[in-house]
Amino acid sequence: MARFVYSMQNILSMKEKLEEQEKNQYRQTVIRLREEEDKLEECTARREMAELDLTEAVRDTLDIEEIRKKENDVEILKMYEKQQAFIVEQWEEEVRKARERLNEAMKERKIHEKLKEHAFEEFVLEENRKEQKEIDELVSYRFGNAKNDLE
Repeated sequence: MARFVYSMQNILSMKEKLEEQEKNQYRQTVIRLREEEDKLEECTARREMAELDLTEAVRDTLDIEEIRKKENDVEILKMYEKQQAFIVEQWEEEVRKARERLNEAMKERKIHEKLKEHAFEEFVLEENRKEQKEIDELVSYRFGNAKNDLE
């Protein structure tokens, strides 16, 4: 039996490599998103602590300057938190785009794998036809020789 050689193997290999690159890019994007989410959580925690400080300062003494400073701190931390929330949204969008690219690369690879499977099935059918033809020729030859020997 002949050896199967897929004519578009180089394209399939390239699609597999592209898929692997997209997987790596997706992983990196998800990692970055997680880092930014951690930063957002840290900002939120810092703001909550500053708000608690402000509440205690208002309850304890009426030092206007200290209260204003703590209010400013809270406002600044709120601003940082909003900025970080925006950054997280941007990275979520990047993750979504990376996932779409990965899905597309996976589809392309699967298409080429299906093409390879179909080509292999055709190859097997053709090999079976050739083998059957050889068997038929051999049987015809033997039958012809046996008939000639009888005459």
